[in-house]
Amino acid sequence: MPVTLSDIEAARDRIAGRVRRTPMVRDEALTARLGHPVLLKCEYRQATGAFKLRGATNALLTLPPERLARGVVTASTGNHGRAVAHAARELAVRAVVCLSRLVPQNKVAAIRDLGAEVRIVGASQDDAMLEVARAVAEEGMTEVPPFDDPAVVAGQGTLGLEIVEDCPEVASVLVPLSGGGLAGGIAVAVKALRPQARVIGVTMERGAAMHASLAAGRPVEVEELPSLADSLGGGIGLQNRVTFPLCRALLDGTVLLTEAEIAAGIRHLGRQGHTVEGAAAVGIAALLAGKVRADGPTVALLSGGNIALDLHARIMAGAEAVA
Repeated sequence: MPVTLSDIEAARDRIAGRVRRTPMVRDEALTARLGHPVLLKCEYRQATGAFKLRGATNALLTLPPERLARGVVTASTGNHGRAVAHAARELAVRAVVCLSRLVPQNKVAAIRDLGAEVRIVGASQDDAMLEVARAVAEEGMTEVPPFDDPAVVAGQGTLGLEIVEDCPEVASVLVPLSGGGLAGGIAVAVKALRPQARVIGVTMERGAAMHASLAAGRPVEVEELPSLADSLGGGIGLQNRVTFPLCRALLDGTVLLTEAEIAAGIRHLGRQGHTVEGAAAVGIAALLAGKVRADGPTVALLSGGNIALDLHARIMAGAEAVA
């Protein structure tokens, strides 16, 4: 495996004091409905509003000073860029974040507010990644990949340690699935500590790159489309070397959701006081839709809360699409 439990434990020590240990709370309504404990890992309460701070912080802290001095650059669907900007500011390092036109404006503004330079490039994360490659080749910057990097994956995997510590009898972990850094990292930790637990990746029907790649047996390209789960957009990279092998080896399955199902997940959580983005609601949405069966204590990761408030209000009022 390109990332091990020891790597994740080292990442936990490295990021201690820089990243919050987020709470886990019970979803009383779903617990009563499904007959098994349903627990919410509230990672949307992270300092930057999403789990990405774990991987970005670990990655920057593993870079030697001479590489940090060149400045760091990344491509992002929003949350990773915000995390890199935050971690870079803490270390007094220049950061450039490349985004596509599909990234919501609230996420773009949050990255700029943290002092990073934002470059809007193309209509997909793949387009943004081309600008990253140019910045590395021509400007000498250091890339901090959004997911396909051992240090990033190890940082995200610290969530798996916390999940098993807080719920030792966990039977299933429902993880938002995009490039696979989060799902792969959590799966490494959970499978090492509780091998019998299922780890299931949950994503949207519209542009599910890792799901399509796993089905094909190799990384493939998909069209990136607008979705309520915008953070799960983008490809996994045709040269993927870390997250695809991890997800192929360790995930117990993947689930696809419609936009209406994702909206229902957002509404369910909103009624309980959890204001989360679409990507964070997919685990609960899968349970609500009956696409995942709870067969014991089930943990759904609420991965981020960076949703535009006007969009959240529309969804709570019954909307089922981005626009």
